[in-house]
Amino acid sequence: MRIRLRRPFSSTQAAEKVGATASLQVAPYCNKPSQEGLFQHFKAIADETSLKIVLYSIPGRCGIPIGVETVVRLAEACPNIGDQRSRCTERVSELDAALTDDFGILSGDDSLTLPFMSVGARGVISVASNLIPAEMVSMVRAAQSGDWEHALQVHRRFYPLFSAFLKLDTNPVPIKTAMGIAGFIDPALRLPMVGMAPEKAAELRAILDRLDLLS
Repeated sequence: MRIRLRRPFSSTQAAEKVGATASLQVAPYCNKPSQEGLFQHFKAIADETSLKIVLYSIPGRCGIPIGVETVVRLAEACPNIGDQRSRCTERVSELDAALTDDFGILSGDDSLTLPFMSVGARGVISVASNLIPAEMVSMVRAAQSGDWEHALQVHRRFYPLFSAFLKLDTNPVPIKTAMGIAGFIDPALRLPMVGMAPEKAAELRAILDRLDLLS
């Protein structure tokens, strides 16, 4: 029997064919490659697609970081690698110092968006924006224009929600539960994700109610 091995970029190519405009790429998990392995992996993907590649360094889920030096090498070698999603303020500062202005740094957590933007990030790949898109846009645009007072007001108002999304359960369980409570979707989940515990769902409902997101 002949076994055909899937190339690392075949899924990205398939996404491009059906109309995707960008691809979010995480570090390969389980096998934990070296930084050279990561470089070669992401370069192989970038070389076989015209999509914009967004790198996402999330060692808490993948087991390894995408090193700052590796990101710099990739930015220099691959024109379509143009953004980096991050979850560490120090890393944002290091990337901002090492990369050109053409390379965008994005927050990976809603609660970190404002601190990250204060040291060079451009915005956020947001979870909360599924529920409060206008408010998240308002906060980011305010920070981009230097209106830190307004940006901080939005951040402070919705920080309890940002925090709940991180602490109550594993993403995407909290946001899907919140969207279901607010009446936007049927919060169905695919295994191994399961529904939020009733007491945690009640806590989330209370936060949504305090923020007037249930009316």
